[in-house]
Amino acid sequence: MALTLPAHPDPLADRIHASGLLPELAHGLGGPFHYLLPERFDANLAAFRAALAEAGVEGRVYYAKKANKASVLMDRCAAAGAGVDVASIGELRDALGHGVRGEDLVVTGPAKSDELLRVAALQGALIAVDAPDELDRLLTLGGPRPPRLLLRVHPPAQPRSRFGLDEAQLDEALRRCAAAGDAVRMEGFSFHLSGYAVRPRAELAAELVELCLKARVLGLQADRISIGGGFAVDYVPADAWRTFLAEQGPGHYHAGKSFAPEDFYPYHSPVAGSDALRAVLATEGTGGRSLAEQLRRAGVMLLLEPGRALLDRAGSSVFRIQGVKDRDGYGIVTVDGSSLSLSEQWFNSEYLPDPVLLTGRGGDPGQPYPACVGGASCLDSDLLTWRKIAFPTRPHPGDLLVYPNTAGYQMDSNESPFHELPLPPKVVIDLPDGGRRPRWRLDR
Repeated sequence: MALTLPAHPDPLADRIHASGLLPELAHGLGGPFHYLLPERFDANLAAFRAALAEAGVEGRVYYAKKANKASVLMDRCAAAGAGVDVASIGELRDALGHGVRGEDLVVTGPAKSDELLRVAALQGALIAVDAPDELDRLLTLGGPRPPRLLLRVHPPAQPRSRFGLDEAQLDEALRRCAAAGDAVRMEGFSFHLSGYAVRPRAELAAELVELCLKARVLGLQADRISIGGGFAVDYVPADAWRTFLAEQGPGHYHAGKSFAPEDFYPYHSPVAGSDALRAVLATEGTGGRSLAEQLRRAGVMLLLEPGRALLDRAGSSVFRIQGVKDRDGYGIVTVDGSSLSLSEQWFNSEYLPDPVLLTGRGGDPGQPYPACVGGASCLDSDLLTWRKIAFPTRPHPGDLLVYPNTAGYQMDSNESPFHELPLPPKVVIDLPDGGRRPRWRLDR
């Protein structure tokens, strides 16, 4: 018994699959690999910028670097003048090393190290202050220029969130910033919200606009707010997603494993990417004014930190099949990698869009063959896909499995050279005009 959940059609990916490039790369690299399509990143960035321009809102887009470590993405940000959201000294140095300017960085994350705060302040990066002690350290940091900062607000709608300053801490932080005078540049506020709902983001953003107005009364700059990320990606068609959620159960998974619907990322979203930003900006608050209008009237800039949404359809993961084992009514396909290279397992879930089977065998495809996909480790729990995938034919050793649209968080969030297996390299694919064969290069 198998359920299908195909990704949205992607003619560009189909062109790559038909080119013969992927089997050559699998042979030459000797193991699994990820490929990246930087032009898609460029297009997604342009779409977010267009949404801001259409709404008449001044804004900045910062790529959330944690979503994918690839160097080519830093190169693209630097070339486009885009910002980068970093949360560690390593991420900050990598962004700077690829040409991203210090003033185009925003530093997020909790409990930042002294070194991170010092380098960020020296480079003129914008620092999201998450706790009173961070503000203490910034105010006593010294240096050639005053640190630039946002005050991160604890979201009232998510009281269990570990991020942000509560109301009393926020009042004290504002008082201290005002008293510090030119020793600090308090440029506004930020928040982190879990989930992908539009209205909570718009409502909290509107509250931060009002906070900016109050902060200005104290003599603070307060002319920008950051609403973070949380812009969904639409991976699969609506009908397929509804059917999958309604029908999936233990019988569809190897070893009778079960997942609750809430365990899964929402692989279908009717409002996704830059359209989700448009929806946030169009949301009306008290007085019937949209968030865009409130931002314009208050002269407040909107900062965004999307990660996954900038990587939509910007890459896929490729594994070579090493063996196929028949079980009672389904098979177990083993590939030359591990589940650590598809990071959804990190969340006690799995990556659900169907992998594509690429085989060199022509002729009759044969009978459909349901199979789960296991890794090459000695761990019984090492499965890339617990679900019994409805393959169009029985896979064979040497065939390739392509997991589509994995650039956002899947490729390297949970990587590990377990069993001394090398980490899958990243390959950058360029697609020349005129239908010529794709070209490739290693990312690092």
